[in-house]
Amino acid sequence: MRVATRDRERAKEQLILLPTVDVVAADVHDAGELREFMRGAEAAVNLVGVLHDGRASRSFREAHVELARKVAAACRECGIRRLLHMSALNAAPGGPSAYLRTKGEAEEIVRGAGLDVTIFRPSVVFGRDDSFLNLFAVLVKLAPVLFLACPHARFQPVFVEDVAAAFASSLEDLESIGKRYDLCGPKVYTLRELVEFVARALGRRRLVIGLNDPLSYLQAFALEFLPLKLMTRDNYYSMKADSVCACEFPFGIAPAALEAVAPSWLAQANPRSRYQRFRARRNHD
Repeated sequence: MRVATRDRERAKEQLILLPTVDVVAADVHDAGELREFMRGAEAAVNLVGVLHDGRASRSFREAHVELARKVAAACRECGIRRLLHMSALNAAPGGPSAYLRTKGEAEEIVRGAGLDVTIFRPSVVFGRDDSFLNLFAVLVKLAPVLFLACPHARFQPVFVEDVAAAFASSLEDLESIGKRYDLCGPKVYTLRELVEFVARALGRRRLVIGLNDPLSYLQAFALEFLPLKLMTRDNYYSMKADSVCACEFPFGIAPAALEAVAPSWLAQANPRSRYQRFRARRNHD
């Protein structure tokens, strides 16, 4: 497996040590560099996406639309027939947010590229190093009271390892060519329920105050100007569409429940868990 990254150092703890993975620093937005990186591969997997538009990161159009076009072109030039493409649940050219609209445009590009394409459309993806549950964890630690925008927005979080398993399974399944798969976990949560779950896992009692729609918009507008993007108006628009699905998880995979796996890493920041680790270390010494 050959993996492109902007910063090879960021991958040194998890990927570089794997004997079957070659981590390469590459600018995938440069068409020539992308083509050289992909040359000789049997299949291509595009996982690139950004949650916020412009300034500190690539724009939605660059990261979602233009890169999808460059990847499809590089596949054709390098003789790569198989392409797996990461999209998003509710992606559509007429979606409520720029994020979902550009994700929808990218789907149309790869579906019309004349390749053997499979598209995956996950709900919000969670895992040990995600920017979803871990963001809530930071906020829970910092603030005794949380003013929460869009508290009734609904999500069906899916475990990152289940998403990876679906990608891997599709490579060997010719029937997946030309199909789109919605990927969701086994349970639906409101945003408020997710924040409260994180607080419990951390052993913190927090008051969560849900904001109404106008105040949610104002909060998103204000937070949009912070150097660290906690929320933007485009995120607010995305949450207008419930990120849930009623279909079966593909390839016979039983998706993991949030409660079954997330506490294993969230609890590491729990004060009681830290005490237990210190005590175990002392007993061991």
